[in-house]
Amino acid sequence: MLTIEHLTKIYDNGYKALDDISFEIPDGQFVVIIGLSGSGKSTLLRCINRLITPTEGRILWNGLDVTAAGDDELRQIRRRIGMIFQQFNLVKRSKVITNVLAGRLGYTNPMWSLFNRFSKADYELALAQLDRVGIRSQAYKRADELSGGQQQRVGIARALMQQPEIMLADEPVASLDPATSHSVMKYLEMLNKDMGITVLCSLHFLSLARAYADRVIALKDGKVMFDGPAQSIDEDRFRAIYGEDAVEVEIS
Repeated sequence: MLTIEHLTKIYDNGYKALDDISFEIPDGQFVVIIGLSGSGKSTLLRCINRLITPTEGRILWNGLDVTAAGDDELRQIRRRIGMIFQQFNLVKRSKVITNVLAGRLGYTNPMWSLFNRFSKADYELALAQLDRVGIRSQAYKRADELSGGQQQRVGIARALMQQPEIMLADEPVASLDPATSHSVMKYLEMLNKDMGITVLCSLHFLSLARAYADRVIALKDGKVMFDGPAQSIDEDRFRAIYGEDAVEVEIS
């Protein structure tokens, strides 16, 4: 169980990105956080794994207070939380398998990792994760030789190397075309349905949220405006939250 209690984030310039947010996410749920740019989606996800430190409130995960965790405990927590980024965050000149192996850095001797020295078991695990996302044949190509959709699948495989219990996906399809977006979302759905991984995914697109999520949480100006089953948020409710002008751009 992931519990968010009265979470607030105010940046140094005074901007309030999150405003007293509270909700609970049971294990194994696929949750999509929707909202327009600046609504607080990315800040929320990055607070959950403490890439950003909240100003107020608590994040509890299976009895652990993430917000109060010290450095050692936080490293242990982050091992179990995978993260997928909008811009892939790959080392473009490195081989695909090297990028995937980076997901094991939290488990590997730091000195070995400096020289990209990983165990045979780690290499076998990396190939298995690439196979899981359908690009094992690309393992020894440079990352920048792959298409955008393939690069995002490398990002998913890298996150899977942590053997996570939660997967955070920060607008993973924002830079992809519609067909490729569905392909990436299907892999996230597979992680959730077949592997039992809790998924929190931020999106702009209502249509994708309704197609893949169990539950939708809508943010606007850092506040929760809707929290419920994916099928219960339709175009009319989206329009009521975000305005008429947003509908044509965001729900397609």
